[in-house]
Amino acid sequence: MKASKGSALLAKVKQRGDLYAAVCPSRGVLEHVTSRWGVLVLIALKEEGTHRFSELRRKVGGVSEKMLAQTLQALEQDGFVLREAHPVIPPHVDYSLTPMGQEVAEHVKTLTTWIEGNLQRVLFARTQEVSRKKAS
Repeated sequence: MKASKGSALLAKVKQRGDLYAAVCPSRGVLEHVTSRWGVLVLIALKEEGTHRFSELRRKVGGVSEKMLAQTLQALEQDGFVLREAHPVIPPHVDYSLTPMGQEVAEHVKTLTTWIEGNLQRVLFARTQEVSRKKAS
């Protein structure tokens, strides 16, 4: 009986997605899109278009080759990033956003714009919280 309930729930969440359901695949998509590196890759590709791997690595400061490769692979599997390998020597690979990637990047950009624009308020709130904890 439990197996059929779980299967029914999974079938239901696959129709639309339900981030609150533990079995919903939307949680994996959320993780890919909202990870630190996922956000930065999406924004870099949205703002500046097609990039080669090394260009992205320079643009997204602090990311290791391994993490960038894993991030690009996850975003490609989710249908957000297009990987185009050119048959030349040395190998040349370009990364760009798919139409769905453009959509999700627009939403992520809204969030990052808010964070950048309100950074001073956030930092002030942090200092207030630290001061409050020290006083108590």
